[in-house]
Amino acid sequence: MDNRRQFIKKTAVTATAMSVLADTSVWAIGTDNYVTNRPAPGDRTFVSKAVEKTIRKVKKGISNPELSWMFENCFPNTLDTTVDYEVINGKPDAFIITGDIDAMWLRDSTAQVWPYLPLVTQDEPLKNLFKGLINRQAKCILLDPYANAFFKDVNKETEWKNDRPKPKPGVHERKWEIDSLCYAIRLAYGYYKQTGDTSVFDERWKKASRLVVQTLRTEQRKDGTSPYSFERERWNDSVGEPFRGTGRPIKPVGLIASIFRPSDDGTMYPFLIPSNLFAVQALSELSEIYKDAIGDTAFGKECADFSEEVKAAVETYAITEHLSYGRIYAYEVDGFGNKVFIDDPNIPSLVATRYLLKPGYYDETVYQNTRKYLLSEDNPYYFKGKAGEGQGGPHAGKDTIWPMGIILRAMTSTDDEEIVFCVKMLMNTHAGKGFMHETFHKDDASKFSRSWFAWANTLFGELIVKLYNEKPVLLDSI
Repeated sequence: MDNRRQFIKKTAVTATAMSVLADTSVWAIGTDNYVTNRPAPGDRTFVSKAVEKTIRKVKKGISNPELSWMFENCFPNTLDTTVDYEVINGKPDAFIITGDIDAMWLRDSTAQVWPYLPLVTQDEPLKNLFKGLINRQAKCILLDPYANAFFKDVNKETEWKNDRPKPKPGVHERKWEIDSLCYAIRLAYGYYKQTGDTSVFDERWKKASRLVVQTLRTEQRKDGTSPYSFERERWNDSVGEPFRGTGRPIKPVGLIASIFRPSDDGTMYPFLIPSNLFAVQALSELSEIYKDAIGDTAFGKECADFSEEVKAAVETYAITEHLSYGRIYAYEVDGFGNKVFIDDPNIPSLVATRYLLKPGYYDETVYQNTRKYLLSEDNPYYFKGKAGEGQGGPHAGKDTIWPMGIILRAMTSTDDEEIVFCVKMLMNTHAGKGFMHETFHKDDASKFSRSWFAWANTLFGELIVKLYNEKPVLLDSI
């Protein structure tokens, strides 16, 4: 974490914020013999009174000092280390990097701040941070709706400058992933429902949201074509896409093609089901925004109809009878009948469906069957070893387990024993660092990838807050 400052434009912590921090014992004392791994107060990139208050409150409900220490490190990690906030032309602007990569993903940035959303009405600076990120994401979408990651400095040269087509200035990477656009809708809708504030739906946001719908429509590829392709010189198994970067053939059936997964790996079959389910909800939420907040019932109906079309296609083409588990969701399909039965621990994933989507946007029985399959050794990417067990995926190779997958397993569980099992496994596999990692080896947690992965850290904090609010007895028993 020592190199975090090279990625972030240093933001001065205000006197008010410093006084807030001075009132807490979170940074100065830590928990028993565990010294906090948070940056010193003056080095944090954003400070929220409400978040600091939540940290103090939740720590009091955690009896295990190691778990309390991990929560203190992880929950504020996005605010502590990844935020570049300012006011541009009179409007808030927030650029949030993913951690050890100096770029902002539409997906990651939304997910990184999501656990703080319930606190925005308690903290005006935090509310402005959300408004700023909504504004920034609209700018990114208008720059290139097919891009997944962006720079704030349009003059910064990406390491992927030789990708074909060449990324526009300001684009870090141009991997087409349905979930990127869905996350932008999720953020705006979630903020609107939490605050009732419609000011974020300005002309730029409306233009960007219409471009979202246009892009998703285009990627249904009903006429068999798409303007999108992607080729990279440094070809590898997870990044390369066949047929000159256009993906494998599909049969247009109403689903939306996604050439890349949320892991940023290429899809095998372009109809990525977790992302299509996410699109069903995002389009429905966009419909509500246009009908209720903007007053455009015609476009609202268009979004609602589009949502129903994709939902019907998922139900027709993505559910299969498994010999051992009953009706389950496929991970990817092509419309011709070919299917892939795996998962990817990044969100959206099949296991994360219950976390990401509201009831009604997916089939609960099918989800339960799918979850049982994916959390079993019948799943080729479920790894079990001396250090732990859980889902992996092609992105990081064989025998590597994603803490994010373990977190989502706990988030989506209704079984107290399973939840405790997952939390204890996360405590046993952070390699003494007090943070979540991208992956760890199933037999040796000291072999991990990404020491600074703000999304996974903040998601772990979200899990602990959820348990504090819903199952406090579990936190007291670990």
